[in-house]
Amino acid sequence: MLIINADDWGRSRAETNAALECYQHGRITSVSAMVFMNDSERAAEIAREHNLDAGLHLNFTDPFTNRIPARLEGCHHGTARFLGRSKYAQLTYHPLLRGDFSYSYKIQAAEFERLFGKPPSHIDGHHHMHLCANLLIDDVIPKGSKVRRNFSFWPGEKSQLNRAYRALVDRWLARKYRLTDYFFDLTQCIQENKLGRVATLEASGDVELMTHPINPEEQAYLMSDQCSEFLQHLQLGSYRANDCAPSAFCPLPSAR
Repeated sequence: MLIINADDWGRSRAETNAALECYQHGRITSVSAMVFMNDSERAAEIAREHNLDAGLHLNFTDPFTNRIPARLEGCHHGTARFLGRSKYAQLTYHPLLRGDFSYSYKIQAAEFERLFGKPPSHIDGHHHMHLCANLLIDDVIPKGSKVRRNFSFWPGEKSQLNRAYRALVDRWLARKYRLTDYFFDLTQCIQENKLGRVATLEASGDVELMTHPINPEEQAYLMSDQCSEFLQHLQLGSYRANDCAPSAFCPLPSAR
């Protein structure tokens, strides 16, 4: 099964509208929604109207653009400042921010349920910060949830150390959460001509393909005849319809 998930639903009116157009043409199957943003309320209404599968796109880094609780403002300032220090900050556990990360997750999850009238079908994160050390070590996300895994790379595409770290985190995730077998980014797949490989993996496993339809290159591809033809031969699905194995860990085979 192939899940084509559009991130940043509700972040802005333009981002919601771009993803909605793709959904209406059958080019995406689910979205990840941000809360406490300018278009969060309208985006939730649209999702409910169209019965669109929606997960929670956690935000620990970017400013919220709608009114937020005073406590969240303080917690968010702490997490954003810490994670913004360097690209390696998310690998570091910060014991003094345990409460900030936990509260921020809980209030965002509660706001999602208020807006959508039900829990999110899956959990991921803006800039993939749902995989930061504080969330992983403290089990902030409830066990058994459907959670986005690390990007999948073929041998040789990243350093051995990079792949080893990603594999370690994915094994950690697989003990607690329900994962797809593979995860890819649409821009990278287009630029590096990898969509054929993605199709091959979909035939034997569950694959998530992340997209940001506000990106002109991705929007153009998603609305193209080429994409329509590509999708005709695949089994499309969503997180809501997918069981996701509770202990899935699938390293990529060697590239051919």
